[in-house]
Amino acid sequence: MQPTAPMSRGPAPFGPPVSAPGLPVLPELAERLGAAAGAEPEPAGGGTAVLEAACGYWSRRGLPTDSFHVAAAPGAQPLLLALLAATGGDVLLTRPCAPWYTPQARLLGRAAYHAPVPAECGGVPDPFALLETVRRVREEGGDPRVLLLSVADDPCGTVPPPELMHEACEAAIGEGLLIVSDETYRDTLHDPVSSVLLSPAEMLPQHVVVIADLGAGLVPPGWPAGIARFPGTWHGGELHAATLDALAGLRSVLAGPVAAVVAHALTEPGPVAARVAAAARLHGRLAAAIHRTVTGAGALCRPPQAGSQLYADLDPLFPALAARGITDSVELEDHLSRRLGEPVPGGHRFGDGPDSLRVRLSTGLLLGPSDEQRLRTLTAPDPLELPHVEEALRLFGSAFAELNDDERSGE
Repeated sequence: MQPTAPMSRGPAPFGPPVSAPGLPVLPELAERLGAAAGAEPEPAGGGTAVLEAACGYWSRRGLPTDSFHVAAAPGAQPLLLALLAATGGDVLLTRPCAPWYTPQARLLGRAAYHAPVPAECGGVPDPFALLETVRRVREEGGDPRVLLLSVADDPCGTVPPPELMHEACEAAIGEGLLIVSDETYRDTLHDPVSSVLLSPAEMLPQHVVVIADLGAGLVPPGWPAGIARFPGTWHGGELHAATLDALAGLRSVLAGPVAAVVAHALTEPGPVAARVAAAARLHGRLAAAIHRTVTGAGALCRPPQAGSQLYADLDPLFPALAARGITDSVELEDHLSRRLGEPVPGGHRFGDGPDSLRVRLSTGLLLGPSDEQRLRTLTAPDPLELPHVEEALRLFGSAFAELNDDERSGE
């Protein structure tokens, strides 16, 4: 088994995903940012106001904690990098997984290994495949110590069943792994009533570190902020302290104005909570429309349940795609990005092999190019009836329909 290696083909990787790309900044948060324009940077790991607000945020989600086991940083990326520096060892990931996971391990010179996910969801590995992966890595001299998973995942936008989550976490703990649960998208469920989201920290609190990038909804994605929750144990305290040391060494601290916004947004006042809920509903409507379009064209795609992304498998269209000269995900990414005028990252960026014809699709493609259009999309009773959304869906539909057009592809 070979660990993930850098890709030699294709353009530079896309940046970290967010669940509400392009939505206008909430005026209340813009005012907070402006009022704190002269604020000093936070200490490494976050100041008192941010940490106390983070404790309240997690307590409302059934994960009580204290400020001695919480950290904040400018995004989930530096938090994960600092945490992996503190843990040591190799990293186990799902296939597919978020595109920024593997680079964190690679920056530290650590190997990253992938275990496949079940057919019905992403974000959590198949428990038996996970155990087999751990066994093979150790037989080959590897030292797996961390399992990084996602409870509402990028790129698939799915939520794993609680029983699968429990089985995968029990398997990981049985092998002595620390679980890092990326819960960036936990507040972006399209239908919070019917979707059941379970955090591993609810089941095995002594073995789980939770991280979340707040750019998924609570704050604008251009204002980088993330939080982490550590186990309330002696080992959790050690991990917390080592992570803060790494953040200090990197000088990775929240900017003062952003910290003021984060401390406010984490209390979830009415306007912030309403925006998060409205954005989740909007992305649910748009993601469902994209799902109908791509599956109607013959692609396979898990029904999205959270966030602004979904993951389409175009392997069933291989004959028509090959006739067009598209034989891997790098070429598919290039073709669809040109055709749609926006980045459409291929599956090779998410841990899948380039020979798999997979792409991540985003509802941001439908929001409109201007702030005025995006605000109308957010507030419309039925965003699918807006002219700019209808036109974007038409372009989207034609781009995928032509990929399955055998007659044209044979020209």
